[in-house]
Amino acid sequence: MDKNKIIEKLSKIVTPSQVNTDAEDLYDASADRYKKYAKVRRVLDVPMPAAIVYPKSAREVSKVLAFCNDSGLNVIPRAGKTATEGGLENWKENTIVIDGLHLDKILNIDTYNMQATVQAGVPLQELEDELREKGFTAGHSPQSKPVAKFGGLVATRSIGQFSTLYGGIEDMVVGLECVFPDGHICRIKNVARRSGGPDIRHIAIGNEGSLCYITEVTVKIFRFYPDNNRFYGYLIKDMDTGIKVLREVMVNGFRPSVARAYSEEDAAQHFYHFHKNKCVLLFMAEGPEGIVQATGKAIEEAVEKFKDGIVEQVDSRLIQDWFNNLNWSQKDIDDEFEGMKEKDSHAGFTTEISADWETIPKIYNSVLQRIRQEYPRAHDLTLLGGHSSHSYINGTNMYFVYNYNIQCAPEDEMRVYHHPLQRIIVEETLKLGGSMCHHHGIGKFRNEWTREEHGSAFYMLEKLKEVFDPKGIMNFGTIYFQEEGAKYQK
Repeated sequence: MDKNKIIEKLSKIVTPSQVNTDAEDLYDASADRYKKYAKVRRVLDVPMPAAIVYPKSAREVSKVLAFCNDSGLNVIPRAGKTATEGGLENWKENTIVIDGLHLDKILNIDTYNMQATVQAGVPLQELEDELREKGFTAGHSPQSKPVAKFGGLVATRSIGQFSTLYGGIEDMVVGLECVFPDGHICRIKNVARRSGGPDIRHIAIGNEGSLCYITEVTVKIFRFYPDNNRFYGYLIKDMDTGIKVLREVMVNGFRPSVARAYSEEDAAQHFYHFHKNKCVLLFMAEGPEGIVQATGKAIEEAVEKFKDGIVEQVDSRLIQDWFNNLNWSQKDIDDEFEGMKEKDSHAGFTTEISADWETIPKIYNSVLQRIRQEYPRAHDLTLLGGHSSHSYINGTNMYFVYNYNIQCAPEDEMRVYHHPLQRIIVEETLKLGGSMCHHHGIGKFRNEWTREEHGSAFYMLEKLKEVFDPKGIMNFGTIYFQEEGAKYQK
């Protein structure tokens, strides 16, 4: 089916005003933030979608998906557009992007049952603002909070800066509505817990648009106690000390909302005004006063236990000021893109992994050592470090952070710089038994390791695709490796 016929059919399923064929919008929809430098320099090497469709209901999503399924058209589900692993990149001709722009209603805020129901296109910040007015919070605060939307947050198994207390998005989702490629609409009811077989919420949560389109979500909400917030910061000798202190707090049963340890290099870009070329350890305790006091005492006791690795305490006001300015807005995104039009450098690339407490330092040290010894473009690196920012009773994550000066054609940046770095990180992580993806998802640029990530359990993931998307129309190349799409990974 040619593009004109596709657009004609879509315009009858919805309305012509809900079908976007603007060239600039289609170019923007060709890739997400993963290839932002190539996108800015106008050298993207992937096909443009045929159209972007903006449904207004689950029923319209159902009709569009059924049409695409019958016609063999690739579909990319989209909400806030803040994906970072290529999950929104297009690798197929005649692809349809289904965008949640008009699925934008907050349907219910239920403060008695402590949950809120929203459509997939509702921005997280919008719900949070309404909750704050009532004395509540969603508890979810990724750095993309001002622009991220619920459909994308749930589909990518998102996590927020306060996850150590509130959990990841998977801990917050109560129920949801989603639509499968054949048009079937599924609604998972809102209950506190049930033992009704496998937890089917998780077929949709984290599916990255490869199985279904999420149209509605119900999430938990929490009471908000901003006056009780307490901040703690320390300069420390090394990352090993930071991880030990984080572990001590967590295994003793305490849950600060924020618990982080930064390497010297990473600290320099976040805490330039006080880091003194040292690693930085920081915490935030929040909630009811009694919990905050107990958590603060536990933090101080953990720091005291490992005092040989503590250089000095930091003024808590400096930590608080950093938290208050951490999130980036749409203007920040636009300014970053504008800067890339002239500047041949890359800021802010990360690869996040996770492992147990014993393994995380081994992965961190082996990755940095291997990059320094093997990475052919080490001379172009302007930053190499990392930080732990999401902890659990049995382990933590590690963000590897790397910036570089680009000394190649814009279209070759991924192949020359990012992919070799990410390959080292993923290989070392999997070799030592960690997970190659803590919360950014697999997207299209870690899919070659999906089978190794899951091992024998890949059977289950593979069968989900076969059953729910037998014609393979959902987000070609995302999560599941496709030989046909491998050319775009080069």
